[in-house]
Amino acid sequence: MMQPFKPKVKAPHPEYVSKMQSVLREHRLTTVCEAALCPNRAECYARGSATFMILGSFCTRACSFCNVATGAGQKVDKDEPQRLAHTIADLGLEYVVITSVDRDDLADYGAGHFTACVSAIKEENQSTKIELLTPDFRFHKPSLDTIIASGVYKLAHNQETVERLSKSVRPQSSYTRSLNVLEYYAKHSGVRVKSSLMLGLGEEESEIVKTMQDLLSVGVRELTLGQYLQPTPKHHKVMRYYSEDFFAALKDEAYLMGFEAVASGVLVRSSYFAEELGR
Repeated sequence: MMQPFKPKVKAPHPEYVSKMQSVLREHRLTTVCEAALCPNRAECYARGSATFMILGSFCTRACSFCNVATGAGQKVDKDEPQRLAHTIADLGLEYVVITSVDRDDLADYGAGHFTACVSAIKEENQSTKIELLTPDFRFHKPSLDTIIASGVYKLAHNQETVERLSKSVRPQSSYTRSLNVLEYYAKHSGVRVKSSLMLGLGEEESEIVKTMQDLLSVGVRELTLGQYLQPTPKHHKVMRYYSEDFFAALKDEAYLMGFEAVASGVLVRSSYFAEELGR
């Protein structure tokens, strides 16, 4: 029987969290930190860091690990890019990650809105570095080209899990499609490309290594590895809890394989300390 897992995170002074939440409410913005119940959100808020989630709070897909609500795509908010830029200015952020729900209901899958957000941020915050953590856009190349043309600092797309589990964990996504997206970014963008894996969904250790090799082979050079934590009883069960020693060994192996920047740990998430990875 698995031992109960008790994650330990730093408890920041309440004023940091309060300020972040106040600014987010003022500008009517959503962070994936809250929507996905990220265990690091208090610590990241204390550092003045957050991953913003655009294009609404309802995802058109239903992944078994994700706590973001599933539903019909909401009307695209044309004012969101400017509100996002104002928020980043108000918080004085030097590095931001922008992600979104899946929007399979849109002709360009939301790529145009991503670039509108990037343009608005650049206009108001010229020194801010921007990382985009995008959906797969169903490997629609015009949408991927739109993202690449935005001229961001870094591009990311999460592989999430090993090939054998991919269909059950992400039924509307595809292991191969995600690799194709990452490869397209690596070949055509000229910027660093990052991906992320959750561990504890039922994968074998050999499958983790194989997935890392697959990511490296398509041009991914930055990798994050973290423990999957079940958001609610209705979500995918945790099949295994890995130790910090295991994550440390996996980090060493990733570097030996050829990755250039790796974050690996129980509470690591795809955007955790994104401003530090790869510096």
